[in-house]
Amino acid sequence: MDIGFLIDMDGVIYKGKELIKGADLFIKKLQEKKIPFLFITNNSQRSRRDVKLKLSKMGIDVTESNVFTCATATARFLAKQKPNGSAYVIGDSGLMNALHDNNIANSDSDPDYVIVGEGTSFNMNMIEAATKMIMKGAKLIATNLDPNCPVVDGIRPGCGAIVAMLETATGKKAFSMGKPSPIMFREARKELGVRTENTFMIGDTMETDIIGGVEMGYKSILVLSGGTKKEDLNNFAYHPDKVIPSIYSLMDLPELN
Repeated sequence: MDIGFLIDMDGVIYKGKELIKGADLFIKKLQEKKIPFLFITNNSQRSRRDVKLKLSKMGIDVTESNVFTCATATARFLAKQKPNGSAYVIGDSGLMNALHDNNIANSDSDPDYVIVGEGTSFNMNMIEAATKMIMKGAKLIATNLDPNCPVVDGIRPGCGAIVAMLETATGKKAFSMGKPSPIMFREARKELGVRTENTFMIGDTMETDIIGGVEMGYKSILVLSGGTKKEDLNNFAYHPDKVIPSIYSLMDLPELN
């Protein structure tokens, strides 16, 4: 049976700058058995190359083709919708690079889209400019709607928090491409090259990783090494197929042996 894995990173592979014990061994096993996998992330700040470098410094050697970001999903989808389109971008280099790779130009003059990703470089002048563009007809696009992102000493506002300002100001709802959007999950599975029923989604977040996997018909696996505790499952109407302490627990998965 040809199987493939979609793997969240923060809380699954690492926490902050620390590798989660055994994560490197699981990835090495997939490589040895030539099982396709993608690291799938809602972080649009880093390019695929940046993510590859971060993982390599933690002892996980992969290629850029093993990384799939919400910026990539966003850029590919919009390029299909409107080839050679234009966008006013609120976000960092990872998003900019993905858009340029898909022939979407950066523009502050009547752009087709206002695209929002994670970043620390935005300011109220950018929000005001984006508001005016949206009111003139630019479509509001979010790389994801995560309200916050974990940092070493707590959380910081995420892409969803920035998007909320624009939605409130304009009365327009953003179209989101990141997890749990089926757009991102479907594109990632196609890149894996495996069938829906043979796709595994490994994540630590019920609201993005697990619900996305459940809705797409993937085999969903929740790891407890991130932000979700076992008792939290009582708060949800849906459940993963498997709950495990960490990704290392999958070393004995029957499909891998």
